This record gives sequence, structure tokens and C-alpha cells, in this order.
Amino acid sequence: MTEKDTESADPSRDPYLDREKGKYESPVPSREYITQQLEAQARPLSRKDLAELFGLTDEDALEGLRRRLKAMERDGQLVRNRRNGYVVVDNQELVRGRIRSSPDGSGVVHPDRPGPNVYLAPREMHRLLNRDRVVVRLTGDDDDGRPTGELVEIIEHANQEIAGRYYEESGIGFVVPNNKRLHQDLIIPGADANGAANGELVTAEVVSQPSQRRQPIGRIIEVFGTRIAPGDEVAVAARTHGIPVEWPDEVLAEAAGFGDEVPESSKAGRKDLRQLPLVTIDGADARDFDDAVYCEPTASGWKLIVAIADVGAYVTPGSALDTEAAERGNSCYFPRNVVPMLPENLSNGLCSLNPGVDRLCMVCEMQIDREGQLKRSRFYEGLMKSAARLTYEDVDAIHNERDPSLLREHEPLLKHIGDLYAVFDALRIDRQKRGAIDFNTSESVIEFDHQGQVADVHPAERTNAHRLIEECMVKANVATARFLRRHRIPSLYRVHEPPAEQRLKNLREFLAQTGLTLGGGDEPTAQDFSALMETVKQRPDRHFIESIMLRSMMAAEYRPDNAGHFGLALDAYAHFTSPIRRYPDLIVHRGIKHVLSKQPIEAFEYTEDQLVTVGEHCSMTDRRAEEATREALMTLKCRFMASRIGEEFTGVISGVTSFGLFVELDGLYVDGLIHITNLEQDFFHFDAIGHRLVGERTGKEYRLTDRIRVRLAQVNVDDGKIDFDPIAHPLGPDGEPLGDSAGSRSKGNGKGRDKGKDRSKSGGKSRNGRRSESRNRRRRG
Repeated sequence: MTEKDTESADPSRDPYLDREKGKYESPVPSREYITQQLEAQARPLSRKDLAELFGLTDEDALEGLRRRLKAMERDGQLVRNRRNGYVVVDNQELVRGRIRSSPDGSGVVHPDRPGPNVYLAPREMHRLLNRDRVVVRLTGDDDDGRPTGELVEIIEHANQEIAGRYYEESGIGFVVPNNKRLHQDLIIPGADANGAANGELVTAEVVSQPSQRRQPIGRIIEVFGTRIAPGDEVAVAARTHGIPVEWPDEVLAEAAGFGDEVPESSKAGRKDLRQLPLVTIDGADARDFDDAVYCEPTASGWKLIVAIADVGAYVTPGSALDTEAAERGNSCYFPRNVVPMLPENLSNGLCSLNPGVDRLCMVCEMQIDREGQLKRSRFYEGLMKSAARLTYEDVDAIHNERDPSLLREHEPLLKHIGDLYAVFDALRIDRQKRGAIDFNTSESVIEFDHQGQVADVHPAERTNAHRLIEECMVKANVATARFLRRHRIPSLYRVHEPPAEQRLKNLREFLAQTGLTLGGGDEPTAQDFSALMETVKQRPDRHFIESIMLRSMMAAEYRPDNAGHFGLALDAYAHFTSPIRRYPDLIVHRGIKHVLSKQPIEAFEYTEDQLVTVGEHCSMTDRRAEEATREALMTLKCRFMASRIGEEFTGVISGVTSFGLFVELDGLYVDGLIHITNLEQDFFHFDAIGHRLVGERTGKEYRLTDRIRVRLAQVNVDDGKIDFDPIAHPLGPDGEPLGDSAGSRSKGNGKGRDKGKDRSKSGGKSRNGRRSESRNRRRRG
């Protein structure tokens, strides 16, 4: 090592030295400084080389360096080559990310940092399962132009328990996972079957992860039986998708230690808002109240206050509660049940802004002008007492219907509710001016009888009270993002990227078939999408066009690099409003508190790379919760429909694939499959761009959002699948067939499954890849 190199790596020049001194008696170079120096050297360096580079000779410092390098390896920031030289990951050759596997055994690595996905061939997936975190080396592009890679290192095995069905064949036991993305069966030695019988639903613990030459090995720890019993659908869905359900003892003990009331010592130094009539407005079944609102008019507009539960006052970095909350990532809301991110005595108790009790809160106070624009904002720690727990239905009945009993009950709050609606009108104007996209998606509600059976499935009603709270939360999140940027504090943003190039190309090709165009050239804005939606507002195929536009959108994710929120037409957006149920919000609160405490930025708890990892993990848990909830909903819907086999329904074609049509039933938001072999005697071509099946001989077309009459043919509750037979297509607005319908050519009795041979270019693929149900996220963006 040259003298110049040693001088350039002087540990005193580490920009995060103060933070390290605050954590350790013998501080070692920060992760950021180690990474910076490895990149500057542009070659692998061993631990000995690094110690020499940083001038470390003290035994404590050398041990600290060893531990730090090991931790950086564990987190995927560094890898060691065969000569024990350290190399920085996330460069032009090495990519760190999470696996998303396919049933065919291949996989895709979704990088932690922005960049293209990396394809892994089945031979590279032998040691991996869905959601594992890995480092891969880029090896080139495949025939489709996709980056390809080879496995370098496994950072984390994500599957510790697997739910599925247990089978025995030739004396060998194995579990076939419920999750179709887990492409390997789990081998169960005879002694570890735990009494499970052939075909039973089970949960198995993974004892040994897969290797290059063998499948994973496990032991059964839970047996559900041959069928999903009523009430077990949540447990099965959670187990299938790896959602933690049980609480570690140390977490429960830590939560119980806070008691049931806010101690007087915790109230000191906070702004007292207990005389302010802050109210919570939530759904009737909500139990955790993490936001409260208040509004009053000013000379130039309104003062809007959004008070949020101060979870950070109880869940501190490094605690058992924090570790478990980070692992869960978010709460998962099922019908009748919630798998919370925090134990119930915190999520429904001490952190929840329940009416009439003192609660610690983080406050965003905003000045909104008459055009709905945010002029100024400030943040502070507060102490509040909710004046009322209101439901959306209550607020609508008070403001719109002027319900006499509710008017009397909430008479002291009537003016404040009126002020909230006034600022909402202005916020809605600002939303329209920005061109924020507002897709008309639908959500279904499950109603249960007194015995816990599904009594009804119906669409959820979204009223102005829902939109009022949503707009208040959006504005608080905007103010939060501005605050973080202004103070240059590293944090997590909610990022929604513009549509990818290929998605835009597909959308434009589809629009060309309908005589429509999307403005904005190669880089359309949210306003261009909103303008197109306004153009098609009166068209009978509006839902068809909107659904295709929605499918062109990217998924939102949590990242420390602020790339804006395309759908909301915002240049910066950060989640502040739900720390009880979202871990990224808790990190955002910690950033705000750090600024309020006037500590230097360099002393902040999180490094940029840590935020990359946490953001990726929370994006994954967000998707995981959606998938699990959707699966539980489908199980309940199947149970509701199981007694109605043979009945006829009208619906809309909600998905078109190479193997058939998905149909969503009117008023129920229950969907099922018409397999392609059950359509007319014809050879159907799948048009992916036009989202249609076209008969080669008859010219018959089945298009997305066409109306159709079907008969319920079969329900499989355990697999969450519903099959329909076609009766008549297409239907007019009155539900009557238009011209020559399918009913004149198809008996609709399912016999078509056994007639003829392949009727599509796909070769009559089996029923897999069912369309995910469209589901709104729980309010507040």
C-alpha cells in the first residue's frame, strides 16, 4: 500500500465518524467509507489490506473491522472472491436483489437499486426458492434481450415455513407448496411427518434449504386437515405467503412493559393539543386509529392539522419490538381478522388515537391556500385527546344527509366537519390541476352471519368522506417529503415510476385499435393519462380502456432515492400517516424526530444502503400482504359460491389469456374461468395487444370487458378456483344477448372440455396463472 493510498484513507476523514463514535467506544470506518475506499482502489482488498489502508493496529479496532466486514457480507454490500478480497456489490458486474421464481423453475432477480431485472435459468435456481435474497453476476443477454446472471452468493433464505399438501409416494413423504412460485417440493422424512395423512393441508418447517443436488428438507409442525375449515382461511393464507403470525415472547414482554396509559413523564416537552377537537375518521370495523384531523379557516385559506400516532416513542431502533416490526413490514388486513405489525396492546391500545384518552402524536400542521396548494408546513411532537371516533358513514350522514340524531350527538363538531369538507373541495381542485390519475377500481366487502359463515359479497362504497381523509393524508405525506428533502435527511420515499417503455408501447398499440391516442410523446405525464380518461368518460367501453391503462402502470415501492410519484403527479412523496401498520412510516418519523432534535445529519441512525435494503424488504412485504389477502378473499368467495352451482349469472370479461377468459360477476366481484376448450368449436387465436380471443373459422371475438352470461359449473374452495360455462355472449346493457350469441352455438354444459383437441395456439394450457383480483389499498395512498 503506498503512502498516498494510506493518506487518502485517513479514518478521520470518514464523513460518518461522529455517528460511529456515538455507537462504539473504538469506532471503525463506517460502511459508507469502506465502500467509498474500495471503489477508489478499483480492485479487491483483503481484510489485512483494508486494515493497512485505514491505519488500524489496535486489537479492538481490528476486531471491529472484522465484524463490520462480516456484517456487510451478510447484508449483501460486499462479497469475497476466492482470494478473500472484498468487492463492492451493485456495480456493473454484481447485482444484489430478491428472487421471484416461476413455476417452470426459472427466476428473476429484482435489484435492490433501480435497474433491469436479471433472468436466472433453472440450473441457477436449484439452491434457491422464491423471495430469497441473492448476489448474482451478470453474464450477458438472452435471445429476448433480457440481462442474464449466475448465482454468486445467497444473502438470505426467505422461506422458513412452507404451507402445502402432504403426500406419500413409494414410501417418500413430501409437501407440495400452496404458493405456486415455490417450484420445489419439500421432502419430509418419515419420522418428521407428525401424523399427517396423505392429501392433508399442513405447515412444514424448512430444516435444510435446497442445494445444487437435492430438494429442501422439512418437518411438519401443523396439520389443518383435508379441507380448509371455516375460520382457517386466514391462517392458511398467512402460512402460504410466509407472513409471521406468532409473537416472540420477548416482543410481548417488551410491549406489556409500557402499560395501558401514557405516563406523565412522556408528556413533557410536547405541544399540548388536548383542547383541539381532533377527530379520527375510519371504517366501521377499524380498531387501530393512527390519524386524526382538524381544520380551521384562515384569511388566505385553511390551517389543516394531521396528527399521527407517535409509534416511535415506544418502538425504538434495535429493540425486540423494532426487529419484529421490521420483519413484518406492515399489518395485513384480512376479512374478520388482522395480522398486525405491532402487538395488540400497542396497535389497538397505547398507540391508537382512541377517543377521550391522552395520546402521544407526531403533528403535521399545514397552511393550505384557496386553490388547495400547500404553502407552508411544520412538524412537532404533540399530546392530543381525540374528540370523537367517527366513521365514514357518520361523516357523510352528518354533512350530506343532515341526519338529525347524528347532528344532535356531534353538535360541537359540526363546524369543524364543515371546515374539513371546505378544505377537501380545495384539495380536490389541486388534485385535478396536477392531473393525478384516479382509476375507478372496485373492492368487495365480505359480510358474515352470526355463525361466521359468508352471508353476502357486495361492492364497497367509496364516498366523499373516504376521499376527504385520503386527500388530507396525501397532503401530509407531501409536506413530509418536502421536509425530509429540505433538511437533507436520508429516508424512504414512496416511489411510483412512469410506465416502462414496453408497457407504453403495448398501450399505444392497443389505443391505436380504438382510435385513441395518449399524449406526451415518449414520456407521457400523469396529466396525459388523466386527459385520456376524461376523453373516454362517456364511451361504453370506458372500463375496458381504463383497465388496460391501469395494467400499463408500474408498482409503487419504497426507496431512498426520490423519483417522485407518477400516479399522484407529485415530485416527492413519503409515507408519514400510518406508522402503526407500515414500517416505512416509522422510519420517516425517526427522520423527522432527528431533525427536530437538531442532531447532525451524519449521526442519523440509517445509512443509505440500509435504507435500500429496508425499502426493498418493505416493498416485498407490501406485495406479500396483498397476495395473502387476495387468496383469503378468494377462499371465502368460493365458499359463498359453492352452494350455487348450476345458477346463471351475468358478468364482465375481466381477463383474457391464451388458456381462456376470466369473468367477474355483476355485483359480487367474484371471478372465475371459462376455459378455452369450453368455447365454440373453433381455433381461437390470443391477441395479447388487443386483449381478445378471436375464432379462426367463425371470427367470433371475446374482448376484455365484454358482457357475458355464464353458468356456475364448479367450485374448488381449497384451491380458490371457480369455473364457468358460457351461456350467451355478447350481452347488451339490459343483459339481453346482442345478435348471434354464444348460447346458440354452445350448450354451456361443460362437455366442450372433452371435445376436439387444442383450440388455441397455446395448446390448451391448464388452468393456472389466475388473474389477481383488483383490490384497492386501504385508504391514504
